[in-house]
Amino acid sequence: MFRPLFNSSLRTLARPTSLRLPTPALALAYRTLTTEARATIQNAVKAAPVVLFMKGTPDAPQCGFSRAVVQVLDLHGVPAEKMQTYNVLADAELRSGIKEFSEWPTVPQIYINGEFVGGCDILLGMHQSGELETLLENNNVIPKVEEPAQPSS
Repeated sequence: MFRPLFNSSLRTLARPTSLRLPTPALALAYRTLTTEARATIQNAVKAAPVVLFMKGTPDAPQCGFSRAVVQVLDLHGVPAEKMQTYNVLADAELRSGIKEFSEWPTVPQIYINGEFVGGCDILLGMHQSGELETLLENNNVIPKVEEPAQPSS
């Protein structure tokens, strides 16, 4: 008895709907980052080889994702003098502004030599695949590990 009604409901849900994107003027209304704030964040991103926007500080992370990113960077031996961190919990404008700046919806966010890398999930994936070590080495954040010479037989 309910099957025909249920199937018709599913067909209604499965119908494609046309997506309407906001007009350019309306899209600009959603942007809250001022030119000055954008320039400040841009300067911050380029201030050190590794820049981390996180919740809390490296010594006292305020969320598990920020803690994980700090631990991964520590595991790779990123020197403190090559890393600058910003606590987004201390500045509400920075907390919302960094998300708009990077077009990435979550914090933490990591930048290497001014380039946005991603958040915790991206960094963990790169760590697991070995890409993070290569990225850090290629950007002179950590020294390259030299492979020992193989003795010839």
